[in-house]
Amino acid sequence: MQNAERPVFELVDVEKVFQVRKPGQRFGRQTVGLHALDGVRLSVGQGASLALVGESGSGKSTLLRVLLGLDAPTNGQALYRGRAIREARAGGSDFARDVAMVYQDARGSLNPRMTIGALLAEPLRRFAVVPEAQIGARVEQLLTRVGLPADAAARYPAALSGGQVRRVAIARALASEPSVLVADEAVSGLDVSTQAQLLSLLRRLQQEMGLTLVFITHDLGVASYLCENIAIMYLGRIVETGPTDAVLAAPAHPYTAALRAAAPSFFQPIAEPLPGEIPSPLDLPAGCRFSGRCPRVQGDCHASDPYLARAGEGRSVACLHPLASPQASALAGTFQD
Repeated sequence: MQNAERPVFELVDVEKVFQVRKPGQRFGRQTVGLHALDGVRLSVGQGASLALVGESGSGKSTLLRVLLGLDAPTNGQALYRGRAIREARAGGSDFARDVAMVYQDARGSLNPRMTIGALLAEPLRRFAVVPEAQIGARVEQLLTRVGLPADAAARYPAALSGGQVRRVAIARALASEPSVLVADEAVSGLDVSTQAQLLSLLRRLQQEMGLTLVFITHDLGVASYLCENIAIMYLGRIVETGPTDAVLAAPAHPYTAALRAAAPSFFQPIAEPLPGEIPSPLDLPAGCRFSGRCPRVQGDCHASDPYLARAGEGRSVACLHPLASPQASALAGTFQD
């Protein structure tokens, strides 16, 4: 029996280092460590909905691979219900059935030579979810649950629109009756109306089925609509966590405030992107890694590397000079001016 008191996922000082060729070196075997994840701490409880947000290169994809047990952490602990994720993944079919994934490239994740019905039947058979005689009825139920007609079972992925393919990918993820759903940019690249429909679907399914949801996105609007909690990533670290509405209403980290300010708003001119360039993970600045882009930087920011610490009820921030609520609003304005 699963221990409900343990977090579903728990990361404790997780590091993931990749050995890459030294910059400027065309030949030879000298390598240098690239810290894709650097001291990540994260806890995801049963039934929670968490959005992982950050710019490209922030480490979201690497963190996703660690959560799914595809990559082992170089240092630290990555746990699934109190057990090392890699051990849980290698220990049998329970992890594969319990943790389902919706990939960003939904069409690429589906075998184009199989009908939709066959694609949905595959996990039903693999995990013996229902007897063989009931598979056809269960496939129809899955299609209905994600808003597709029953006759879609006879079609192939190439005959479906982008939004329909995403619905099939969600249905296939739900076929094993998981308790955890991990989605990577599951609505990106779609038109606004289709995105809204899929987000409504995901939110309804998460609530009805009591799913634990981890949603990777770069869109703060999507995070705000779909997830109760948010974790902001920057250069391999989580720099702020907490309830989504509270974090976005009053960011404690200047990077979070900058992301919020740069997000497009209706009837407003498109904001300028965040100032400065993201440092190379092979050549990080001394002290705070956001110091080169932060308009509030102070002398100690270049000397001390902040760690994730509590910053009020249910919130944590990695900043030597976190923002207070009034200052957060003012800072957002400085990024827009």
